[in-house]
Formats: sequence, structure tokens, C-alpha cells
Amino acid sequence: MKNLKYVFTALLVLIVLFSASCQFLAKPTPTPSQGSGIQVTFLDVGQADSILVQVNGSNMLIDAGTNATAASLTNTLQNKGINKFDVVVGTHPHEDHIGGLDAVINKFAIDKLYMPKVSATTRTYEDVMKAIKNKGLTITNPVPGASFNLNSATCTILAPNSPKYEDVNSYSIVMRVLYGGFSYLFTGDAQSDSEKEMLARGYTLKSDVLKVGHHGSSTSTSPDFLKAAAPRLAVISVGKDNDYGHPHKETLDKLNAAGIKIYRTDLNGSVTISSDGGSYTVKTEK
Repeated sequence: MKNLKYVFTALLVLIVLFSASCQFLAKPTPTPSQGSGIQVTFLDVGQADSILVQVNGSNMLIDAGTNATAASLTNTLQNKGINKFDVVVGTHPHEDHIGGLDAVINKFAIDKLYMPKVSATTRTYEDVMKAIKNKGLTITNPVPGASFNLNSATCTILAPNSPKYEDVNSYSIVMRVLYGGFSYLFTGDAQSDSEKEMLARGYTLKSDVLKVGHHGSSTSTSPDFLKAAAPRLAVISVGKDNDYGHPHKETLDKLNAAGIKIYRTDLNGSVTISSDGGSYTVKTEK
């Protein structure tokens, strides 16, 4: 009788352990904790790009506007309580994307700096290189298909995919950021040739938010690329009454025909799109 008692106890322990292991194996993939979130602000820096990505205390800056907006950009970032960037990205060496990058490098601590393998002969580019050297930073070149984490968000580099392009815009670093079940696609000034390469490589482009390439120029946002991205929201970083006629009517027509909600920094000011990994909110400056 005593032996039966021991056997029963042993069986009971095995059942409890088996049940616990089943629950452990069935545990779902971790999702962002309640109350946490991602906040992406498409800053109004005129006819230029600068995007602030914040994830539960971690910060990434994609591009830094122009030389003329450098002071206002750094003030805006400091007023948000930022003193360090986990990641800074200079998508390509045009003044409307890296004009304020030297000021950002000089004023903030930076863990990692991404820039593509292309140089420029401009004073702006030289200023950025000087700031990088003085700060003791090293440049990390983008590797298509590679991912890194920004806190609980996953950032995947999608472009550039070729060593050489005719247009500097196509060297742009393109990145998809996924937080929970919500995603953003940041395209810099990548043009249709770069878009075709991303499509050919079969990258996941589907995103809830699209930063429209090249300020809404007709040289970007090709039909196939837009179809693959299939965003719900589109943001165009563009200056009021700019000399390029951006955003082009052709691009706006494509976005409208697809039923995509459009936000523009020339009309809406800075645009902030936040998400808890599922639902999202949009806040505009104007």
C-alpha cells in the first residue's frame, strides 16, 4: 500500500511537469508589453528629410535635414529630452539629407552610424566626415537583408543592393522597421532602379506606413513597388513651393488611386505616427 502511494505521488509529479512543459512550448511569441510603443516623427525640415524613431527609450535618427535647418533640428531633438542616439542613418550624401548631420554628431552621443559606400565632393560632405573623425566614430556600411534591433523593434536594411548607380539618390539606405505587428518603410531618395532590385530580391516590403521616396518625385514610388508595400498611410517630406514641383502629380495620383491616406510636411508640419504594435495614432503639427 505504501509503495502504491509512492507510485501515485511520482505519477502526479510527472503529470504536473508535463503540463508545465506543454504550456512553456505553447507560449506565444513575445509582443511589446502593454503601455509600450513606437513613435515615429517625420520632422518638418523643409525640402529635406529627417525622421526620428523612438522605441521605449531608444532613439534612431534617419537623415538630418539641411545646413539651414541644422540648429532648429538639434534644438528640437534636445527639447525632446534626447542626449543620445542608438543609431543614426545618413541615407545618402545629398545636402538635404546630411546637411545637419555634422551638427547632430557634434551635439549628441551616437552608438552606431550608418552611411552607404558613396562619397561627395561637397563642403557639406566634408563637414560630416570631419565631425565623424573628431568624434572618433566609424561608419557602418549597409548590408542588404541584415537586421538589427532598436529596443523591441526590428530594423531590416533593404537597399542599396548594387555597388554602383548612375544617380546618387539610388545609393539611399532603405529600411523597414517592424514593431509588433506594425511596420514602417523608410526609403530615403531611392529611385525606381533601386525599387526594382528590392522587388527582385523578394524582400518583405509590406508596411503600414510608407515614407514616400524622393519627396514624392515621379522617379520613385513605381507602381509595382507601391503595390508590394501596400501602405495604409504615406508621408511625404517636402518643402512648401519648392523648386522641384514635389510632390509630383503622378505620385499623388498613384497614392490616391490606391486609397492611401497622405500626410505632407509642407501642409501638416511634423507628422508623428505612433503604434502599440497593433493600433496606431497620427498627430500633426498643423
